[in-house]
Amino acid sequence: MKTTIQKLTLLMALPAIMMVDSCKKPGAETVNESTPPFTVGKAISDTATGGTAKGTMLSGHTYNISRDLIINKGDTLLIQSDVTICMSKGANIVVHGTFISLGTADKPNWITSCSQTRNDVPGVDPQSDPAYSGQWGGINCDTSCYACVVKWTHLEYAGAAFVNPPLAGQSAGSNSFVIFFQNPKGILVIEDSWIYGNIDDAVRIAGGKFHIMRNTVEKSGQVGGDVFNAKSGSIGDMAYNLFVGVATNGTKASNKGGITPQTNINMYNNTYVNSGYRRASTGRGGSLNYEEGARGEAYNNLIVNCKFGLRIVNNPVADTMNMHYGYTFNYGDSTSITGQFYPTGYISKPQSTDIPLPSAYLPNPYTLGMTYDGSSENGKNNPMFTNFPLPQPTTVQGVAYVGNYVFTLQPGSPAIGKGYTGVSPIAAVPVSATFGATEITLPGVDMGAYQTNGKGNQHFGVTHK
Repeated sequence: MKTTIQKLTLLMALPAIMMVDSCKKPGAETVNESTPPFTVGKAISDTATGGTAKGTMLSGHTYNISRDLIINKGDTLLIQSDVTICMSKGANIVVHGTFISLGTADKPNWITSCSQTRNDVPGVDPQSDPAYSGQWGGINCDTSCYACVVKWTHLEYAGAAFVNPPLAGQSAGSNSFVIFFQNPKGILVIEDSWIYGNIDDAVRIAGGKFHIMRNTVEKSGQVGGDVFNAKSGSIGDMAYNLFVGVATNGTKASNKGGITPQTNINMYNNTYVNSGYRRASTGRGGSLNYEEGARGEAYNNLIVNCKFGLRIVNNPVADTMNMHYGYTFNYGDSTSITGQFYPTGYISKPQSTDIPLPSAYLPNPYTLGMTYDGSSENGKNNPMFTNFPLPQPTTVQGVAYVGNYVFTLQPGSPAIGKGYTGVSPIAAVPVSATFGATEITLPGVDMGAYQTNGKGNQHFGVTHK
């Protein structure tokens, strides 16, 4: 009943669009209705170069956008599957209404700079890596944007500095986010999609209900910036995401901003690899982070060779009275990593359900945030990825991309069967094939984003054309 009410509320807030869409509970089997393709309003010609847009971008077409693409309040832009949008330097997508990208596993969408070529080699200088060239200005959602839904979509090379900021509160010269969402009464859905290369935060949420699941993120943040950064007024789930080589945190919760309601985020079954190293500031995170009055639950996260483990901040302090976490799997090649499974100077509390067992290497007594020697855990508890060497040889150090690596778990992995399923997703958005979450995947029994039963993240290996 709750899901039905949420959906009806959403549909009344959207433009008058006729649709048939079966209601499903979180975790229910997904029903794909692909014939005929869903359409909103009139078809948009592939000769369009930007300006005001509403209606449907058609499957199989390429759109070359050379100026801001603007969806007015009350209007909807729907992107069918197998659409490529080539964004010119500095062009923005500005959403006052509703934005929906419905790629599929077989026919994903691309919103990218079509002139760019990847340079995915270990240790490439971020100052010269085209991933951080900031070609276009991202998807900028106004306070009137009720829904931004992104499914099976590649978002690449965003982060351009604003020349003429498209929304109030943005400033000239500041770098854009890949997605900026700021309607406390709206919904943001990002699922089964890819983010590659951006300058600052990938996704900034300044209020709203959201669902961020089963995505893959590579090379996010040039010398700083978090991936999924949620501020005050934000409620939702961040789960089954794979982060490789991101600058700072993959998932972050903060109640900064003074918007009601309080930030409440569940982070579960994520995999974080080689992250946190492009942010030079001490203690600024490398995996997942709760700070400044934020609350939530964090379980079954797999953290591999990241600068810092789960970070609970004490100044300004997170809402520790309303937080629950555990079943965190940490792996590190070196003492600089294993000595930060529980970051120095913060209040992350070791849990008896964590791997490795904290009592095996922490001093007794242990005070939260104290310095300790983790060298006894160097190279232990290899999670046994299908194709990613650990310990990392010199030729692999600095890998910030997926490429041909596969982060599923091999049989015999110590991460299999060690997860906790007693926590529930917040499930803040409706379940809908078009206007909400396709599936709200429940916490899994295996640690990390990939499950041996086939659930969880559905990306395997190469993520680019």
